[in-house]
Amino acid sequence: MIHEVLPVGMLQCNCSVFGDEQTREAIVVDPGDEIASILEIVARHGLTVKAIVITHAHIDHIGGAQKLKQATGAPVYMNQNDAELQKMLDVQATWLGMKTPEAVVIDSDAKDGGVLTIGATEFHVLHTPGHTQGSVSLWIPSESKLVAGDTLFRDSIGRTDLPGGDGRQILRSIHDKLLPLPEETIVIPGHGANTTIGREKQFNYFLREL
Repeated sequence: MIHEVLPVGMLQCNCSVFGDEQTREAIVVDPGDEIASILEIVARHGLTVKAIVITHAHIDHIGGAQKLKQATGAPVYMNQNDAELQKMLDVQATWLGMKTPEAVVIDSDAKDGGVLTIGATEFHVLHTPGHTQGSVSLWIPSESKLVAGDTLFRDSIGRTDLPGGDGRQILRSIHDKLLPLPEETIVIPGHGANTTIGREKQFNYFLREL
């Protein structure tokens, strides 16, 4: 499985490009910005984007989705519980002092328990609300990888002081959905360095009571 992580935009959101080496099908997760660079990765590997997944509707994760959709024709998946937050992109842009990105039409609801497939690889959708109400993570069993969005970070968890955030809920999501995964699972967070489930169980201060 091809997997490249590209930090994009002002807030350096980790955008993941996954590609199947046989079918050359690809999934792009969180194309927040710098779409030309994302497309360069896709072209370099000879991939065809079959799905665009948004882990949550904060501007740094969804800002470039419409441009990528226009360039590839791929459907966009996002959990419907973030629909109201998505409508606030203009407000979010003012928080960061940036231009409001072009709105993207969501094609499919990224529901808990949903499965996306490229080649023989399954991407399982886990609804992990708390950072936002529609936050999702992607669990890829065959790769032992978890794309966690802004739910779980190395040594930290997602902030819950923005609209739709809930501190108790994010801890419940992590406890119920993420910590049961194998300890060797590599966690690709929405920002910053990778970690593992086992490492966060051992060292993450925020998870000590879980």
